[in-house]
Amino acid sequence: MNEGDVVLTALPQVDGRLKNRPAAALRKMPPFDDWLVCGITTQQHHEAEGFDDPIRPGHDDYAASGLKAPSLIRLGFLAVLPESRLLGAIGTLAPERHRRLLDRLCEHLSGGQRQDQPGKSSQPSTE
Repeated sequence: MNEGDVVLTALPQVDGRLKNRPAAALRKMPPFDDWLVCGITTQQHHEAEGFDDPIRPGHDDYAASGLKAPSLIRLGFLAVLPESRLLGAIGTLAPERHRRLLDRLCEHLSGGQRQDQPGKSSQPSTE
């Protein structure tokens, strides 16, 4: 398993049940090398624009992703799982997409402060 892989795993749903679904392997987490993953859905209406990342036919990495339908990589649908819970890789994301996902998550967790623009916030103005 590698960072940026699209994996199949059982993820908890809102109702508490587990459902096998694709997920993006974002990063191995210390100290036990568990995986930070985010769920992937075909439900486009769930998109948090500018946060989640759509992946569709026509995108350079769509075929390599192993996804069978236009999908949405949901950064708000996170889980940390031991590698034994990952059923296997079905594809991979482009390194640029993987980096974009990590950057968006980091920006969100740091309160919207962009690392490349100190003092600038990506949050919309309330003026």
